[in-house]
Amino acid sequence: MTTRPTLEKVAARAGVSRATVSRVVNGSASVGEDIRRAVLRAVEELGYVPNFAARSLVTQRADTVALVFSEPPVRVFSDDPTFAGIIRGVSQELELADKQLVLMLAGSARGHERVERYTTAGHLDGVIVASMHGADPLPAVLARLGIPVVCSGRPITGNGLPYVDMDNVSGAMQAVSHLVERGRRRIATIAGPPDMVAGIDRLNGYREVLRDSGRRSIIAIGDFTRDSGALAMRQLLDDDPALDAVFVASDMMAFGALKALREAGRRVPDDVAVVGFDDVPSAVYTDPPLTTVRQPTLRMGRELARLLLDPDQSAPVLLPTELVVREST
Repeated sequence: MTTRPTLEKVAARAGVSRATVSRVVNGSASVGEDIRRAVLRAVEELGYVPNFAARSLVTQRADTVALVFSEPPVRVFSDDPTFAGIIRGVSQELELADKQLVLMLAGSARGHERVERYTTAGHLDGVIVASMHGADPLPAVLARLGIPVVCSGRPITGNGLPYVDMDNVSGAMQAVSHLVERGRRRIATIAGPPDMVAGIDRLNGYREVLRDSGRRSIIAIGDFTRDSGALAMRQLLDDDPALDAVFVASDMMAFGALKALREAGRRVPDDVAVVGFDDVPSAVYTDPPLTTVRQPTLRMGRELARLLLDPDQSAPVLLPTELVVREST
């Protein structure tokens, strides 16, 4: 039977005193950066779990949950309402459970360290990690610290942690099938980032429909922002001037694509049909109103909070998507 790692063992591994380890674990700012990193590395290597109960003798909980976006502030606080929908859903469910929401950003190595430090200080009952890129190590690191973790979106690494995701493949297939049914022959896509599950799955759905219908793929890559959609649309028009439809993996990129098409003198949908993904509120106000795939971001936020708060629930939750047809197709 293995014994639980102690502060003394962490101190020996890191080559520091027990008091120094205690200060790092409690989030003290008086410890030098190099020493703090050495202690956190020893914590991870030994699998040390801080005794949070000892810090909250009455309730044994902090009544606080962190929602962590692995994005820089410029993305989270942009005009993309997808982030706001998730935040609203999480906060609504936590309010019902009488818990406080803390919003944290971890779009850099420093941001990751800040979240780890806050977690080891015992301030949280759980963490929801959203908008992950690539093999993001943060969820697994936090789980090893003994804190409940839920992921927004299927982790690329398949780390075994519970998650809530949209049915992105089905949504993309609905969008592209709609374009095929409308008789469009040269259907391009502006795909999302290849290091994000949403980008990967929506591209796979696009490819599957085109393969089954005998059409070739025409692909440009964006990063879910309006500017990247405009740039990718211009690239697609240069590569294949005869394209007559485009499936865009987010509404924000679709807004950019509509602008680029208008500047190029292409009429929507007469010359080029456009389908987005998200169904953000402003999709009905574009010219023409945007056909898009609706994803329930508010519900996603609520399901994330429910999954985190229910210790008996660990199965992944997959939310349905729905095509909303408007005048852009």
